[in-house]
Order: sequence, then C-alpha cells, then structure tokens
Amino acid sequence: MTNDATLRVGLVSISDRASTGIYEDKGIPALQEWLGAALCSPWQAVTRLIADDRAGIENTLVELVDREHCHLVLTTGGTGPALRDVTPEATLAVADKEMPGFGEEMRRISLNFVPTAILSRQVAVIRKQALIVNLPGQPKSIRETLEGVRNPDGSVAHVGIFAAIPYCIDLIGGPYVETDTAVIKAFRPKSAQRPAG
Repeated sequence: MTNDATLRVGLVSISDRASTGIYEDKGIPALQEWLGAALCSPWQAVTRLIADDRAGIENTLVELVDREHCHLVLTTGGTGPALRDVTPEATLAVADKEMPGFGEEMRRISLNFVPTAILSRQVAVIRKQALIVNLPGQPKSIRETLEGVRNPDGSVAHVGIFAAIPYCIDLIGGPYVETDTAVIKAFRPKSAQRPAG
C-alpha cells in the first residue's frame, strides 16, 4: 500500500447499459465533481466502467485495492433488489471486515427523500488498507449520501457519510485527508486532528 500524501480513489460505475454504450455513464462524473469540491488534499481517481457481473465486480475491486493501491473505492449502481443487482455480494466477497454503519446510515439519509430507500442493499467493507463503499446509482442520491441533508437555509440537518471517511482512512493506514467544510466537515477526535495548513 502506498502511504504518500495523495489519496488514491477508485471510482467504479456498475451498469450493463452504460458499460456497453447504450447510455452515458453519469456515476463517475458525479463522483469526480463531488470529490473535486469536497477534498482539499491531493487526490487522484482511478476509474472503471463495468457491467453488472459479480465476477467482474469482484475482480475490479481486487485490482483497485491490490494492484492500483487505492485507499478508497466508491462504487455506484447495482445495489437494489433486481436480479442483476449483485454489487453488495461482490463487495462482501472480497472483504476482510464489514463496516455495517455505512449501509445503515446511507439508507437513513435516503429515507429523507424516498420511501424506496429501504430497498437499497449498499454495504461498506475494509479490504487490506482500503475502504470500499457502495453508493446509490443516481447523481443526486450520490451527493445526498456523501454530503448529507441540508435545511432550506443551507445548514446541515443530517450529516453525510463522508464525514467519517477521512478518519476511517487514518485508522487503516492511509493518507491524512482534509475536506472543504462548506461541503462536508470531516470528523476526527481531537487526538487525531492535525493543525490546519
């Protein structure tokens, strides 16, 4: 695992139709745009657009962690109850540890917007020294899940899951990641915080 100051982020869009060119993938651009706004630390993306195929998803996740040395892998798509939705199964198959709080919180955030959030089966896991998180498929839902729910005045009503991700990366040996607090405030215990700069 590389432990330099640059966060390597695997971005995986999982879609039969987008991967074959039937329609344009919107997941990876949405993730790149959000991370570009949210992260103040150096980062680079490693992107993959693949089909809803369990073996293919597993192989891609292993490649991104084991060979591309990503510290964080964010997937989008394939987390519902449909027959072709196998992203959670593939993610769990390559895991060393499950992180159930992420899935619980993603569903809780999405329930602020749609009752069908309970149909989502998103999971998050640790593989070696990387965090892998399954995100929703729609760009709006991706942003809401990562960033949280805001009141009409812009104040945060429900914190997004990304608030916990930098500290998780600290704990598994990755680079120290800082965020733009106007987008998402990363939470760390005082003992784990570094001086700004």
